[in-house]
Formats: sequence, C-alpha cells, structure tokens
Amino acid sequence: MEKIDLLIWDDDAADAAANLQVPGLHSLQVSVAADLPAAPLLLGKGSSLRGHAAVWVDSVDVWPELVDQVPGDAYLVTESVPQAVGTGELLTHFSWFPKPGRLSEEEFFHGWHTVHTPSSARLHPRRQGYVRDAVARTLTPGSPPVRAIVSEFFAEDDYLDPARLFAPDELSTTIEELPLYADQEDVSSCPLRRVR
Repeated sequence: MEKIDLLIWDDDAADAAANLQVPGLHSLQVSVAADLPAAPLLLGKGSSLRGHAAVWVDSVDVWPELVDQVPGDAYLVTESVPQAVGTGELLTHFSWFPKPGRLSEEEFFHGWHTVHTPSSARLHPRRQGYVRDAVARTLTPGSPPVRAIVSEFFAEDDYLDPARLFAPDELSTTIEELPLYADQEDVSSCPLRRVR
C-alpha cells in the first residue's frame, strides 16, 4: 500500500476531492483551506493552497486518474506519525518545503527528524498530533520540488492564540535550528480544516 499527498490549488477541485474514487483506494482524508482571518504562520504559498488530500492506495500507478479527477500537485510519500492524532474537531497546521540543495540527504533528515521533531513538540506543548511525510517521488510533471509535508493538529482556540500555540522560551531555538533542514523563504504553511 502506498500514500499519495495531493496539494490542491482550486476551490472546486478541493470540494471534489471528498468524492475521489480510484482503483485500490483504501483510505482518503481531505482537508480544505480554513481561511482564518487571524491565522498565524501563514507562510510562502500557504495563502494559495485550497486543500490537501491524503490518499492511501494499493498502487501508485493510479496517480494519473487521481489528478484527472482532482487537479493538483501529487507526491508519493512515506508517512511517519511521531505524535498520534487526537480525537474531535482539530485544525491542521499544514506545512511543506523542499530540501535545501546545500544539505545532503543525511544532513536533511538529521535536522528535520532527529533535531526538529522533538524540538517542535516543546515549541507546541498543546499540539494534539503530528504527521510527517517524506516525499519519495514527485508524480505530476512540472510540480515544484517538495521533500517534506507536515500536518500538525491543534484545537482551534489554541491555534489562534499565540500564547497557547507557542512556548515562548522555545522560539529562539526553533529559529536557530531551521537551517538544519529548510530555508525560511522556501517554507509554506497554512491552516486547513478536515472535511473527510
């Protein structure tokens, strides 16, 4: 079984994603742009993203049919869940970024997984889940290079209140660690709301 992440840039396509049907479909999770006026951490292309579909299928070979039904940028990923996702209505802080060319694969994964993952848990003490997808292959021709796709889950009240979203004493550490896995200008993020 394989997982495909689909980044969706059109409202109609985001709406259509909940009805996606492809051979060998095991699981489908769909989130759409939350469009929160006071959204923190709206970075890079985050304001343009209209949705995300996480699609578990028997074979990656169905990806052309997937993007025919729901146009977007499709990536084959490996999923890791360092923090189990809580229950109830949670907002998703969704981020994606490429691997900086100056970093080797080993340096990138060390910085992202070994250093940043535990650090991010300290930065967001009220976080209720963390799903970390490493891109194995870009499927759609012409899609921008992406190496990391991350979903972090929060109660909406916690997400919208910086005093509850961040542990202040961890902010400087997070900024110092960023070059170990990403370039700030290449990081995109936004809030999403799950609809399926």
